[in-house]
Amino acid sequence: MGPDPAVAAVRAAVRPGLTGPVLVACSGGADSVALAAAVAFEAPRAGVAAGAVTVDHGLQPGSAERAGSTAELLRGLGLHPVVVRRVEVGTAGGPEAAARAARYAVLDRAAADHGARIALGHTRDDQAETVLLGLGRGSGPRSLAGMAPVRGHLWRPLLDLPRATTRAACTAQGLPVWDDPHNTDPAFTRVRLRHEVLPLLEDVLGGGVAGSLARTAALLREDCEALDALAAAVPDPADCTALAALPAAVRRRALRGWLLAHGVPDLAAVHLHAVEALVVHWRGQGRVDLPGGAGVVRASGRLALQGPPARRSTPPSEEPHP
Repeated sequence: MGPDPAVAAVRAAVRPGLTGPVLVACSGGADSVALAAAVAFEAPRAGVAAGAVTVDHGLQPGSAERAGSTAELLRGLGLHPVVVRRVEVGTAGGPEAAARAARYAVLDRAAADHGARIALGHTRDDQAETVLLGLGRGSGPRSLAGMAPVRGHLWRPLLDLPRATTRAACTAQGLPVWDDPHNTDPAFTRVRLRHEVLPLLEDVLGGGVAGSLARTAALLREDCEALDALAAAVPDPADCTALAALPAAVRRRALRGWLLAHGVPDLAAVHLHAVEALVVHWRGQGRVDLPGGAGVVRASGRLALQGPPARRSTPPSEEPHP
């Protein structure tokens, strides 16, 4: 007999992406444990080195012991190396964003140190929650496009599978999983989406909402990628005449790419629209201030980036970052 259908589904999801060294990011929860077990099974058959990373955020009592037990589970699956890292979680952007930033910093370093891509256990349900968050924040198509299956060294092979499949795969293999109490704490927006909003939508709309949201994200991602490619081909993103002739969606992407290439951090829509106004609503206005102390001015029909101002008379505009 073959493996349990849930086990087979997770293994089938990871198999096509095992083309080089991989580290599984594993918290000990059902999604990442199922992913780790599938990678541990498939990687030797693909001739690929496979290890894991577990991050101790230090936010709950016993977190160090839990990280240690997760590491032992991963080693027992045959993954090597298994890296355990403790992080200090800041406060910027709130607890969820701060923990995510600290975690991804560790994963980025691990990827660089080991020359490996990082496998993440996000599922179709996580994708649906991400799309709903983007809708609620009015974040635009880039946010509604959700999480990409592959972006840089990050690999999410389970985006087409429901969360129920990963838990069933763990149960079928007798793998212990840890249910993070934060995942049921209504103080977190994503938890309320998971336990209140999505079930209500499923009931009102007759089911299949998570899958529909994930499909919407995939379609929007294709559109965003096409528009990004057009924007990247703009020969001179500082030429106001050329920019003004472009469709707005392409123009804003060209401006965003130009600003990011010059090291401007944390761009929000309010900043991008203000810079765009220098191009399409030019009335002789002055400098547009940006995060990090930089600014943009228009002179002789061109945009120019300036360094930090000597002083700022008013604080910069702020907008929630998705």
